[in-house]
Amino acid sequence: MTLDALCLEVPDLLDEAALPLAELNQALGQARQETLSNGLQQVLSLLFRLNRSATTLLERQRALQSFSEEYRHYANAFQGTQAPPSLFVRLCDELAIGFKRLLLQMLQGRQPSRPHLAWGLYMAQYFLAQSLLRHYQLYREPESGLWRDSHLLYWIGEQQQCLDEPVAAAFQPQPANTLRGLYQQMLLVAQSNPFHLAEGECLQLFSALSPLAELVRLQPWDEEDDAEGTIIDLSAAQPCLNHGQQIDSPTHLRRLELGALLVAVLDPSPLQSQAQRHLLEQASRHWQGRQQRRHERTEYSRECRLVVGIGAIHAQLLEQRPSQTSAQILDASPGGARLLCNPDSGTQLPIGQLLLLLTGSETPTLALIRWRHSNEQGLHLGLRYLKGLPRPVWLRRTPSSQPHPAVLQSTPAPGSGWHHGLWLGNEQFSSGENLWLQLVNTLNQTALMLPASNLCSPAVSRYPLRLA
Repeated sequence: MTLDALCLEVPDLLDEAALPLAELNQALGQARQETLSNGLQQVLSLLFRLNRSATTLLERQRALQSFSEEYRHYANAFQGTQAPPSLFVRLCDELAIGFKRLLLQMLQGRQPSRPHLAWGLYMAQYFLAQSLLRHYQLYREPESGLWRDSHLLYWIGEQQQCLDEPVAAAFQPQPANTLRGLYQQMLLVAQSNPFHLAEGECLQLFSALSPLAELVRLQPWDEEDDAEGTIIDLSAAQPCLNHGQQIDSPTHLRRLELGALLVAVLDPSPLQSQAQRHLLEQASRHWQGRQQRRHERTEYSRECRLVVGIGAIHAQLLEQRPSQTSAQILDASPGGARLLCNPDSGTQLPIGQLLLLLTGSETPTLALIRWRHSNEQGLHLGLRYLKGLPRPVWLRRTPSSQPHPAVLQSTPAPGSGWHHGLWLGNEQFSSGENLWLQLVNTLNQTALMLPASNLCSPAVSRYPLRLA
């Protein structure tokens, strides 16, 4: 494929005039008075009309600046861990279309100044990045055209020597301030196993990469260079080439040089939160190559039921029949399984949740949700099996205080004895706290000091115990 700015995906123009700027700003102001959903729908309709209308470069630029302000307004409403609605993702898509059309007008008119062209490229890239990011946030595979246009914008910036031109953009989550940094910021997110990130972590990782992404360099690909590194095809509709993927033409290939970034990730930074530092360390393991599977998986189809959360698992182990979620096992291995669920079950199945897998066998299996991915088939879940016998227990702060349900995971130790792990909800108890543990069918309680957790997820933690 030959790269050309005219390959940017934009819809055809229609014989419909866009609103004059004064009327547009009035309509946008009225939309803010509506509910969040209705206002977003009105803004999207106005932007849809602008993107398919013929206007001058200056008119389009001023209108898009007004829509960018509206984007900031709605982005602030979806800043937390809550996933954004599909309308907001469409707003990002339409803003990307608007700035791509503006960029084409810049390139087809008079020779623009380098700062002006850099700004146009950056804004188009930013909203493409936001659409990609929001797809990952919703655990959906991005449309292929998003990556194709993202690579193309980088290539145009490379040809026009605009990659390192600074751009002031007060957006949240925080982007890098150059086209090179912004493009590489999104490449790194895509290579960080985004479907394994807990809710809200995708945006946190994007912000954490903001000051670091410019340290990466895309080097021309050299067939004789045996250095390790991800290969990017600027003409492809995917973030990077898969392991073992055939290379048709080396013309538009780049190798991602991560050396400086990997050093910088380890350096302490006073502006980094502990959560951001942890995310960067976790993500950096995926940047350097393909993640190897520890166990071979076998494909098959089997119905199963899920009991979700410590309270429900506790009740199930006591044969109290709590609510269950139906699912289908698509493949499995000794270490875990891939399940297909109804998309409506997604709210109760976040990454890091503890569940009990019931397949009709005598012994249920305790598992953690490792990743999620949504597509037209439904909600896919990746489970990590937790080996051992799950048992219901109660935990108290004093022998006569209110009991709290917990789950004890017991695994035979080599020789004789057992290894025990106590599963609790996060922030329910603190390490070092003195507690009382009661097993099922026993009146006695065991005094213990809660040790430090040896396995933690966004929802639950496991504490190693020594029991007589």
